[in-house]
Amino acid sequence: MDKSPNTAPQHVELRNIRILRDSRVILDIPHADIPLSGITACIGPNGAGKTTFLKLLHGLIAPNEGGSVCYGIPAHSALVLHHTPMLKATVRSNLGIGIANTLGPSEFDAVLREIGLEHLQNQPAHQLSAGEKQKLCLGRARLQHPNLLILDEPTANLDPNTTEQVEQMIRDFAASGCHVIISSHQLAQVQRLADHVIFIDGGQIKEKGACAPFFKIPETEAALRFLQRERGLS
Repeated sequence: MDKSPNTAPQHVELRNIRILRDSRVILDIPHADIPLSGITACIGPNGAGKTTFLKLLHGLIAPNEGGSVCYGIPAHSALVLHHTPMLKATVRSNLGIGIANTLGPSEFDAVLREIGLEHLQNQPAHQLSAGEKQKLCLGRARLQHPNLLILDEPTANLDPNTTEQVEQMIRDFAASGCHVIISSHQLAQVQRLADHVIFIDGGQIKEKGACAPFFKIPETEAALRFLQRERGLS
């Protein structure tokens, strides 16, 4: 972690967000003021709108007419989606995609060591394992020096050892002063990592707050039903 990100935004305010796809409402958020601190987990059922929500926060999806996404201070965000294609080029070349040419070789070397891919830097990136590709994506994000890191299912389909390594990288981002937002279907992972939770259901933010109270005593019936289903209690 040789360079810390800029000061992280302390909150994001969403107003009049209504995202539709083929006449179907994907997100419907009249107003939400979301504090940003440490690691926030975005959870909810399949199809709830979590990935669209993350893309909206990053700016990959523009707000609808009349809608707005406003950060307390400018957000320099990096987004790592669940499936990130690799170019048929070396690991080192893929690491530098979209990165300013002002970065020197020493920064690339340091990040390759950090993500454990230094020995593979001249290998074709598209031949990496799923875990190695995820580490490469996180390394690319590290070189962008974001103050907000957004991760969509960062450990999906990874083995336990690689999952542990990726989770540690997420903690390292947060420890460096970068706010992290992840989506995850793994409730145990959320409880290990997250300081805060945003619960989305049917495109709406039904509940948000500190992680521990949410899992102990959720405030909404929707969240309670979701947790019961995920825990096999319903």
